[in-house]
Amino acid sequence: MKALHDSARTEVSTASAAPKKPHRHSAMAWIGMGIVGFWLLMAIIGPTISPYDATAIVDVDVFSGMSRKFLLGSDYLGRDMLSRILFGTRATIGLALAATLLASSIGTAVALYAAFTGGWRDAVISRALDALISIPSKMFALMMVATFGSSMWLLVTTAAITYMPGAYRIARSVAVNVQAMEYVQAARARGEGVWYIMTMEMLPNMIRPVLADFGLRFVYVVLLLSGLSFLSLGVQPPDADWGSLVRENISGLGEGALAVIMPALAIASLTIGVNLLIDNLRGKRAAKE
Repeated sequence: MKALHDSARTEVSTASAAPKKPHRHSAMAWIGMGIVGFWLLMAIIGPTISPYDATAIVDVDVFSGMSRKFLLGSDYLGRDMLSRILFGTRATIGLALAATLLASSIGTAVALYAAFTGGWRDAVISRALDALISIPSKMFALMMVATFGSSMWLLVTTAAITYMPGAYRIARSVAVNVQAMEYVQAARARGEGVWYIMTMEMLPNMIRPVLADFGLRFVYVVLLLSGLSFLSLGVQPPDADWGSLVRENISGLGEGALAVIMPALAIASLTIGVNLLIDNLRGKRAAKE
């Protein structure tokens, strides 16, 4: 028995001493990281490196093609499209990121409280948010803009309210399972407070699905805000985002103008990049489990 025990200890120590293989990201994950990182960088430094002022008319022609002077051509007024897109990146990503952070943080906080307390509080919160999520997102956004007018803060608030119930649903489904775990019950038995248990015991163990949902909400918000801008209800002149760039140059669509194509491609590339990151995050979780 002693020999068997010593042999088992040796095998355990050898297994624990064996180096862990580092996780390797897939090629698609690196592509997603590169796309998202590029657009985040452009949102920060884009206006400072643009070749022209975004509102300056610098071309005698309209809807011109690529050239050394205008790498992405010009728009319907003869403005440089590269400069317009770089300036619009900050509005597109900044507004979407602010709205998603607001929706995800509020939804997760409310979900933690509802799952932890349970009972009638959980039922009331869940039914109230179910009623809100039943309103189509674009219809709700149109009602808000028609009632209060269009402004930056209103767009952020509207998008946050629209997608907060969805973030709540995902976070609550995870929190209900986490709050039943032994370490949460042990914290309850120790007499820890509600805030401590939610932030120190529950939240760290549900962060991965919350982050995956955050990326998904970000894509939804980008598409919602771009759609509103395309309908002239989003970002207003002289400011611009990618959706408004598509709208104001729509007359060049029949000519295949870059002024229409490039902002649409920017929206598509950002959403594809975020989705690649989300898929990689879920893949890592599944492989770990």
